[in-house]
Amino acid sequence: MRRFGWLTFFLLVPIGLALSLPGCVRRTVTINTQPQGATVSLNDEVVGTTPVTTDFLWYGDYDVIIRKEGYETLKTNHRLKAPWYQAPGLDFFTEILLPFQFHDRQQMFFELKPAEPVDPDKFIQDAKNARDEALYGTD
Repeated sequence: MRRFGWLTFFLLVPIGLALSLPGCVRRTVTINTQPQGATVSLNDEVVGTTPVTTDFLWYGDYDVIIRKEGYETLKTNHRLKAPWYQAPGLDFFTEILLPFQFHDRQQMFFELKPAEPVDPDKFIQDAKNARDEALYGTD
């Protein structure tokens, strides 16, 4: 009976240690723009000003909105792809069992276009036309 107790102890202790020091995957995405200093939103949450690095939880599509005064607002979609060690099946080992950490660093880069100047007279005329169309309809 004593022999069984020691055998169990020597089998369970390494398993317990492996589970108590779990590995994990840290996921970060760095977003940069040309020019820098733009405000970035991922899935309607402001994450900072470029260049900015932030953590993310899942792979897949992200809605990206980038704003900078003097430049057109950019609304787009970007896909973050999973690395090989996050493939279904392997992810169990990298997330739970391995006693070290992976760091997945992803990148996004966007070039902003300068905003076109607005002609105030044309803007007012367009507003009057839209008002008249809404009130009286089109002919």
